[in-house]
Amino acid sequence: MDLPVQPSAELPIAAHEARRGEDALATLTALVKDDLEVCNRLIVERMQSPVALIPRLAAHIVAAGGKRLRPLLTLAAARMAGYRGERHIGLAACVEFIHTATLLHDDVVDESALRRGQASANALFGNKPSVLVGDFLFSRAFQVMVADGSLEVLRILSEASATIAEGEVLQLVIQNDTSSTEEQYLAVIEGKTAALFAAATEVGAVVAGCDATRQAGLRAYGHNLGVAFQLIDDALDYSAEQERLGKTVGDDFREGKITLPVLLAFARGDEAEREFWRRTIEDREQSDADLTQAIALMEKHRAFADTVGRARDYGAKALAALDAFPDSAEKRALADIVEFCISRAR
Repeated sequence: MDLPVQPSAELPIAAHEARRGEDALATLTALVKDDLEVCNRLIVERMQSPVALIPRLAAHIVAAGGKRLRPLLTLAAARMAGYRGERHIGLAACVEFIHTATLLHDDVVDESALRRGQASANALFGNKPSVLVGDFLFSRAFQVMVADGSLEVLRILSEASATIAEGEVLQLVIQNDTSSTEEQYLAVIEGKTAALFAAATEVGAVVAGCDATRQAGLRAYGHNLGVAFQLIDDALDYSAEQERLGKTVGDDFREGKITLPVLLAFARGDEAEREFWRRTIEDREQSDADLTQAIALMEKHRAFADTVGRARDYGAKALAALDAFPDSAEKRALADIVEFCISRAR
């Protein structure tokens, strides 16, 4: 049976001209430039340890060219909500530490050789140091949270950390299983990706003292943006050039990960095509030509187009969640970041 796909809707265009691609990210970065510089200094400071391997390994991944999107969301969300203090800077650093820790752990689990186009930490330093330094960064994040002193902030970020781990474990459970459902897949990406996006924006509302409606709005914005972001990432694994993606194209395929493009192609294929997916995904019997065949089947059944269409649906929800806030430069920048995340698939 074909998996249901909601009709995709073009993202609403605001009165201002929507900036696309890297321009949107550059605009958001420029808006919070001073806060981001302080945040980056704090990140470097809190990475330090008398155990020399810790700052060396942590600096490798932190300095590997990441966009700092999640801490940028925290900084911009707090400013959009009217906050003019400094608490959001430490919390943005927390968000980046949590994210970086999960990257270190993920690369070990996935046996990844590349991260953001460079050799991954586990490839350079080994699996054991990568896991342990990831644990160190998690601990640093919680130290900064405790220093902030807000039980609500601690609740949001600790729940996000637990949810991320649940999402990663669920991904392992459904990996290599073509009978997995779309609901299970969505639970995976809501856990491993959207949970931290949601927490990153929600803590901005908390430090700004937002009411429940606006706090929920910022959480919804982050959650839906995170789902859209991961949907596009999963499509890009089968369609992007290695240099653009920052990892080896087809990694998800080789690892047998269940993503929406796979689910759609499997559900819409005939029995011979489904046998192809069972052989390559479940049995992990793959030849050099199988990735090309997988991409051809996805194109045949509109798996890419419908995955991007689904991402646009979530993007529209993210934009709607900003309606609770008055117009501002930060609001416009956060709206444009939705298109930035989705336009990566173009």
